[in-house]
Amino acid sequence: MGQTGMHMAEHMPTRLERVFGDAMVAATPLFLELSFKLSTTGSFGQTGVTLLLFALSAGILFALLCSLPTSLQARRATRMATLCVFAAVFSVEYFVFRQFKLYYDPVTVLSGAGGVASQFGSEAAHLVFSATGMAHIALFFLPAAAYATYGIALDHDFSGGHGRRRLVQAGIALFATHVLALCLVVSNDVSSALYTTRRSFEGSTQAFGLITALKQEMLSAFGQQGASFEVETHEQPQEEEPEAKSDPAVMDIDFDELASSTDNQTWADLDHYVSSLTPSNTNEYTGLFEGYNLIFISAEAFSAEAIRPDTTPTLQRMWDEGIQLTDYYQFDTAGTTGGECANLFGLLATEGGSSVKLTSTYNNYLTLGNLLNRRGYDGWAFHNNTYTYYGRDATHNNLGYNHGYMGYGNGMEEWVDWTWPESDLQMVAGTFDYLYGELGDKKHPFNVYYMSVSGHSNYDPGDNMMAQKNWDEVADLEYSDRVKGYLAANIELDRAMEYLLDKLEERGIAKRTVVVIAADHFPYGLDDDGPVGQLPYLSELYGYDVNNIFQRDHNCPIIWSGSLAKRKEPIVVDDPTMSIDLLPTLCNLFGLEWDSRLLPGRDVLDPSTEGISFNLNYDWRTSLGTYWGGSGQFEPVEGADVPEGYVEAHNTMVANKISYCHAVLTSDYYRHVFGDPKDVQETYEQARKELGLPTESSGKKGK
Repeated sequence: MGQTGMHMAEHMPTRLERVFGDAMVAATPLFLELSFKLSTTGSFGQTGVTLLLFALSAGILFALLCSLPTSLQARRATRMATLCVFAAVFSVEYFVFRQFKLYYDPVTVLSGAGGVASQFGSEAAHLVFSATGMAHIALFFLPAAAYATYGIALDHDFSGGHGRRRLVQAGIALFATHVLALCLVVSNDVSSALYTTRRSFEGSTQAFGLITALKQEMLSAFGQQGASFEVETHEQPQEEEPEAKSDPAVMDIDFDELASSTDNQTWADLDHYVSSLTPSNTNEYTGLFEGYNLIFISAEAFSAEAIRPDTTPTLQRMWDEGIQLTDYYQFDTAGTTGGECANLFGLLATEGGSSVKLTSTYNNYLTLGNLLNRRGYDGWAFHNNTYTYYGRDATHNNLGYNHGYMGYGNGMEEWVDWTWPESDLQMVAGTFDYLYGELGDKKHPFNVYYMSVSGHSNYDPGDNMMAQKNWDEVADLEYSDRVKGYLAANIELDRAMEYLLDKLEERGIAKRTVVVIAADHFPYGLDDDGPVGQLPYLSELYGYDVNNIFQRDHNCPIIWSGSLAKRKEPIVVDDPTMSIDLLPTLCNLFGLEWDSRLLPGRDVLDPSTEGISFNLNYDWRTSLGTYWGGSGQFEPVEGADVPEGYVEAHNTMVANKISYCHAVLTSDYYRHVFGDPKDVQETYEQARKELGLPTESSGKKGK
């Protein structure tokens, strides 16, 4: 053999060298999905094989794409970039899960990224630079590091028959793995629904893996127009009708006519769905708070366990005297902004972190701000942290409060010190004395919304000023320091309520004022790591092992008025209830003009409706049992007589309610029903003229 032939033989790429680069890319999604799943939920559930097949097919697809560049150098760069992108995506989602105990869609992650960097940088740094955090970054970047260290040296050029044959083989493997995964999906009704009609980012990530969930999110952006609703064929069991005469809670709206008058398929589908629903009824509590002032507080990381006679006596008093929802859930859908979506709009945050942001230009006809503005109420929205966070400067100025929205940076700094977290007491004291406090008479009913922040994590008194401020009150409690810090932070909310109730009683308006406190989410900051089943500090706070979402997301709202204290017994609702029920319940209590068919929640005081709580994973709970959407299993309450078709009927109802939330949040549906939004101040002044009230409002307007 000549010198040239010997030289070529010495550098002829081996079989390993010919396939190494592609194999690295193909195997990486499988490795990352395995690592990610074990690092978050700790198990694969019933769809583990499907998840791994989807991961393998994704790896083969990306290996094929990385083989397309014609030069070896370009292929090497493409493979390296792909491995790094994979690692970065899995790392970010891992840290999101560590902090929020949820898988967040890309829009939610991106929309909150700036705020996390500026407001919660120390928390983020603590997570990332902890030993566990750094170990997981190394784990997710391991394939990229291995390729950079060994792979590039082995990754040789190839051409001719070898290359074409490998492409064909890879194409066959891609087709086979993906088709097999889809066959496993459609072979089971539950997994098929989770993949198609009952899809959510959280559910898809749990069942099919992060890469598949991301793929579905991208494909959904190009989905067909219209809203999908399943036919509800079974009558829902109802409680006995009340003896007193009741009327349906509806408005004079012809939905069939609306449907025929629009070319927007989503609006038409919503019209047909809404017109098919049975409305709730007026009841003995309708108008109980008519004409009362309203103060609604979305309380950061509030929980039922924050209510204690020793550390939070005012909250305990408000619970004891108020309307008690004993089986209530605030499901964590998108952190704080997801909780605000439920509290403000009566809708689950199906669009993740963008759910509320979408409403900044909508006709938000059915928010309490707009509902009470049409009754001539003076209204404000307040927040004691940065006013632009989550885009509240745009969204909260469109809620119907005629005095607008104020946070730290556009007025709140006059009363609140810049600490972390900021003081709820300072916010309430400052705003009460200088704004709506002087309107406390029958001629000037007021409506105030607060988004609090004192209960925010983390709960180390060295990093949390509220925990530090109130530490002496909890120092001797038999809890870990982290749980003590949480309880200490919530003492600040209690002191804010003590101040508020004292002022209301001092002015003689407590009996004509309603105070509502509802959480935005469970205290996810108690545990840096761990999925459901691995939440030691939350379990310590709750007093039992938290092993499922219903245990994790149980909560209790406070619905208090000084007028309720005179009742011999509190009003108690023992049926399952949830955060989206608050808006329709308050519409009924305040005797407002509303249509119960337009809200997916229910008036919990209407005995003709059945109590149900459900989340975006299609889990639901009624008085007869609990259904788990991921497994398709129904666990009846012991001794329950479950009617035939009950589970199927409730699955359909829940799926339709989630579809409704999605369609309303993405289509500005209330603009179709009620027309373009009217000027808030003009609406306020017109309402006061019609009611014979003074039209000159008092107080300082939000900037």
